[in-house]
Amino acid sequence: MRLGERSGTMGAVRINLRSCHMLRFFVIFSVLLISFFTLEILQPTEKYVILPFTALVADVSVWIVTLFDGNVVASGNVIRDSVSGFGVRIERGCNGLEAVIILFSALFAFPAPFRYKVIGFVIGFFAIQGLNLVRIISLFYMGQWNYTAFEWFHLYLWQALIILDALVVWLIWLKKLPAYKRKHHGDDGPGPMQAVAGQA
Repeated sequence: MRLGERSGTMGAVRINLRSCHMLRFFVIFSVLLISFFTLEILQPTEKYVILPFTALVADVSVWIVTLFDGNVVASGNVIRDSVSGFGVRIERGCNGLEAVIILFSALFAFPAPFRYKVIGFVIGFFAIQGLNLVRIISLFYMGQWNYTAFEWFHLYLWQALIILDALVVWLIWLKKLPAYKRKHHGDDGPGPMQAVAGQA
């Protein structure tokens, strides 16, 4: 086989493999995303997962706030200022779980070692929930200052930032992934494309 023909064959193999990997990723990502969002809206999930988790988010938010403001209390998923009476209710979509589902689907749809996926998910979960706590606390005080600003930040800015947080975590995870593969699998042996070229 001539050099030009071999290069063309290798290029075609690379394109086919890349297309298969991309298709596999999008199919698995879509299935996981639809499955978890469907599961999220079911009544048992709402009762035994969503509501308890949302109440936990409210409790953690209040615990953080009481470090510098002792007038804040939590009741279920409601955070309230005991002096002014102003309160915010943490509803579905404000607990960060949608972004967590998106991140989980992207991580576990991508071909990578399972352990690495779990590590990425754990780090991403806390990154999303950490930013979500900042969102809740900032909106709680913003609502007492200016309700118009509260509505704008709540409906537009913070929603986008939470999803962006999940995307940034996934991109950082992808960037670290090649280094992980080099470290644990090494570069001594021929890669898949080198093996194909050698057999040509």
